[in-house]
Amino acid sequence: MLSSNDTRILKFLLQGFSEEPELQPLIFGFFLSMYLITVFGNLLIILAVSSDSHLHTPMYFFLCNLSLVDICFTSSTVPKMLVNIQTQSKVITYKGCIAQMYFSTFFGLLDDFLLTVMAYDRFVAICHPLHYTVIMNPRFCGLLLLMSWIIGALSTLLHSLLVLRLSFSTDVEIPQYFCEINQVIKLACSDTFLNDIVMYFGTVLLGGGPLAGILYSYSKIASSICRISSAQGKYKAFSTCVSHLSVVSLFYFTVLGVYFSSAATHNSQSSAIASVLYSLVTPMLNPFIYSLRNKDIKGALKKFFGMAGIRITE
Repeated sequence: MLSSNDTRILKFLLQGFSEEPELQPLIFGFFLSMYLITVFGNLLIILAVSSDSHLHTPMYFFLCNLSLVDICFTSSTVPKMLVNIQTQSKVITYKGCIAQMYFSTFFGLLDDFLLTVMAYDRFVAICHPLHYTVIMNPRFCGLLLLMSWIIGALSTLLHSLLVLRLSFSTDVEIPQYFCEINQVIKLACSDTFLNDIVMYFGTVLLGGGPLAGILYSYSKIASSICRISSAQGKYKAFSTCVSHLSVVSLFYFTVLGVYFSSAATHNSQSSAIASVLYSLVTPMLNPFIYSLRNKDIKGALKKFFGMAGIRITE
């Protein structure tokens, strides 16, 4: 057993998905493709919104930030996994593991907060349409975004500092393709009671709180939509929420699936596959959900590619 002062010589081993040599090229190609789709898809959303002045509204301001966070979220884990597959190595240094754990947790929390803020934006737009521009002014939107970053950074910093006080055996094997904070804490040799308590309260406050806010917002939205007399008005109001509601459902169902699967089974491969759902599949699907079900985004993308085509021909 090593003391906390000896953690500089520690290294962790990321088990990944399979040790079969013949499967490594297939796994590498599969995850590289998913990563590139995620990055380029979210970049297109950012470029489309930035290039169209009609989309410079709170709803699309938060969508741009969500796309940026999704890029950072996947970039904190997938590149290291691809390097490990290519070099046929499972090793990640202690410092690298702590950094990966920090940024993956931080951007995961930011995803959660931004989805909550976007639900509040839809709540104000549908339930208080006459006061929307007054309430969701640029200063307030910026403040909501700033608070999300600050709370996420401080919360993740606290968890990381608590992990730093733990001691580990040498060559610790993590049953994941990245350093997930829950798995790292489980593998510690020292007492993790304080970590578990902070993790529990953090999950309740920073996970349950935003979820409760989203559910409350949509309960009010549903109530307001039901009071609309015309069918066309109901459809128009509901259509503005479909994309966001789809992303929220995908995010929370995949996260809950990860924790339920880890609690129900100790199979490391099943746990790793479950983690892929929320850490890579969800960020990859978000651009498709917003672009396929949103006429404004599709129009902005067509306009963006049209402008790009004109510039190339010139």
